[in-house]
Amino acid sequence: MATVQIHNTLTKELEPIEPKHGEGKTLSLYTCGPTVYAHAHIGNFRAYVFEDLLQRHLQERGFMVRRVMNLTDVDDKTIRGAHAAGIALAEFTRPFKEAFFEDAKTLRLLPAEAYPEATDPKQITRMIAMIGTLMEKGHAYQAEDGSVYFRIASFPGYGKLARVDLENQRSGQRVASDEYDKEAVADFALWKAWVPEDGAVGWESPWGRGRPGWHIECSAMATGLLGETIDIHCGGVDNIFPHHEAEIAQCECVGAKPFVRYWMHCAHLMVEGSKMAKSAGNFFTLRDLLTQGWTGREVRYALISVHYRGALNFTLDGLAAARTALGRLDAWRERLVETAGSETTSETPAPATEGFFAALDDDLNISSALAVLFETLRETNRRMDEGAWTPAHARGMLNWLVRVDGVLALEPDAITTIPYEVEELVTARAAARTAKEWKKSDEIRDQIEALGWLVKDTKDGQKITKG
Repeated sequence: MATVQIHNTLTKELEPIEPKHGEGKTLSLYTCGPTVYAHAHIGNFRAYVFEDLLQRHLQERGFMVRRVMNLTDVDDKTIRGAHAAGIALAEFTRPFKEAFFEDAKTLRLLPAEAYPEATDPKQITRMIAMIGTLMEKGHAYQAEDGSVYFRIASFPGYGKLARVDLENQRSGQRVASDEYDKEAVADFALWKAWVPEDGAVGWESPWGRGRPGWHIECSAMATGLLGETIDIHCGGVDNIFPHHEAEIAQCECVGAKPFVRYWMHCAHLMVEGSKMAKSAGNFFTLRDLLTQGWTGREVRYALISVHYRGALNFTLDGLAAARTALGRLDAWRERLVETAGSETTSETPAPATEGFFAALDDDLNISSALAVLFETLRETNRRMDEGAWTPAHARGMLNWLVRVDGVLALEPDAITTIPYEVEELVTARAAARTAKEWKKSDEIRDQIEALGWLVKDTKDGQKITKG
């Protein structure tokens, strides 16, 4: 089995991924899922696509991956949203859950083994049990407001993931909200006592009616489904503190074992060079981009093409570049299919092609992997131009592409019915070419591409493919 190395946020070192002793080739992977108070935006999906690439590559390298992704359906944001809409919490979150799964399918994300929901009674029971254990061990206390807080002074390891300085900590300082300033170091809420603003949202507990804090939700769901020690835990850099720091404290105080062996975090996504914000007019959900005529495949390419630990500047020009790159790959694939014909035997591709997977072994070095892919494209096109490639060579390269597709998931969409508008443009372009009106022909080609379709001139006429 090839050695896959990743940058561990905890140690700040590049480390080889190895299953726990006795686990064979199985790896457990926990990924922080969406908080379902709105449609997930492309910044969220940058993390989910990175995690999908990780899982796919690990599977290509022979690992069996058990992945769990949570759905946060009760927290400050979801309760505020339900209250503002004047409906029950479950009714408020349901359409956002459904939309997330639709978007995940559009972006070709592999399904997780489980999607635990924070409001599931089984999960609530486990959260209450964990809090009870923390209370018994002296790591938690009930404050005068009725809420239960984690006592961070009881856990010397607090701050080890985010490198938070605890020297200026003030004992007894508390934070009731689910999220707080990056610089803040304070006891955080495990169980929030019911307040009138919560309305019908609440569960009975030994500490009175209330609801779990955000951090205990993930801790309970992760360890409940994957065990006390998880191999890999992923998320965005904004999750490192306080969320993941809190998860470590809770789990390691309950189980007295390391919570996670490898931590992986992806960097922020910027849009047109600025932080994404509705007020700035650069806030995009996947649905916004689909409405503009982009495809899920193009968005996936744009999100996947920059190393996960590097800041990604998401631009419309970048989407256009993704469309062009995918068009090149599609044309190459079609040429290989034509060259291979009905050939069933195959020639093994040049050893250099394994550089694609070797690059991903190095902390998912996607830039180097794509460089190998497009260099292979150029070289094989050159060989086919020279007539030096046999059908067996083409069949071997197509077999290699199946492996590449298994990791990148960028294979062409199944051909759908060509829209009437596109058909009309194709007919008009054919007429322009017959009349040798080359400028007009090029302009029509651009119109076709703007609608998400590609036109290729062949000896048999124009060939239309989905962009």
